[in-house]
Amino acid sequence: MKRLLALLFILCSLDNSFAQDPTVQKLKKESEKVINKDPTDTIPRKWKTGGGLSLTINQGALSNWSAGGEKFSFSLNAALNVFAFYKKDEHSWDNSLDFAYGVVNTTSLGARKSSDLIYVSSKYGYELKKNLNLSVLGNIRTQFADGYVYNKTAAGLDSGTLTSKSFQPAYVVLGLGLDFKPTDYLSVFVSPITGRWVIVPDNILARLYGVPDGKNALSEFGAFLSANIMKKIGDNMAVKSKLELFSNYLDDPQNIDIFWSTVYTAKISKFINFSFNFDLVYDNNTKNVDPTKGPAPQILQLMGIGFAYKFNNQKKP
Repeated sequence: MKRLLALLFILCSLDNSFAQDPTVQKLKKESEKVINKDPTDTIPRKWKTGGGLSLTINQGALSNWSAGGEKFSFSLNAALNVFAFYKKDEHSWDNSLDFAYGVVNTTSLGARKSSDLIYVSSKYGYELKKNLNLSVLGNIRTQFADGYVYNKTAAGLDSGTLTSKSFQPAYVVLGLGLDFKPTDYLSVFVSPITGRWVIVPDNILARLYGVPDGKNALSEFGAFLSANIMKKIGDNMAVKSKLELFSNYLDDPQNIDIFWSTVYTAKISKFINFSFNFDLVYDNNTKNVDPTKGPAPQILQLMGIGFAYKFNNQKKP
């Protein structure tokens, strides 16, 4: 027993003397320090991603309503916008994807689509100097579902004429040019060397879009301009707009094809937004829905209040 007590006394003495050693004391203090990251010591971020989803629904119903009106009506419009921007040293890569689809259903007219868009764009750039890139751009614009133009027959009945199909027409653009980016929300791409294709495999529909008989696509070569704005206005408003102009060197270059799409949004609450969409399309090769008239601008306008969700807009390494 005495030997055990003596051994414990010796061990405690050694531990106490070891703890008093200056080196041990220094190591102990170092281990207890809180490590704070230097704010300048950050990992370079290369990707900036984000997007938004919106859904607008309206419904109405009447029963024995003396003032008259549609017995039942329902409309739905959905839109998805996603982007992914890459930037490292002199290299940049901008990608965007826009989906939109809407339908209106009423008792008297049945179901008809009110909007339909698939738009995918990708642009690679190499920085020549500040705010100016040498870039290659490619995009495709098409639709999800069949489209009809509705008219009244001689008997007063509604008649629908097929004017488009799923993924027909598909507009494809590929060009090489200069991309000017004066700010982080504006870019202007100008290309004197651009190929453009209007793809319509259906031989009957192909005629409506200027595709030569017996062909599935109209090939064009010319100059192209694409201007894009994606800007937040204040705390609760935002605008996204893209304008594309194309002039065909090979056929009537003075006739400029136009695709212009603009979306304004205003935040009402965390998940409720007001939105206004305006699209304008002009293509001299596209037949007018009224066969007695020549080519004319095509206009689509939507306005509504509905659910909206914004994806985290953040940079990733």
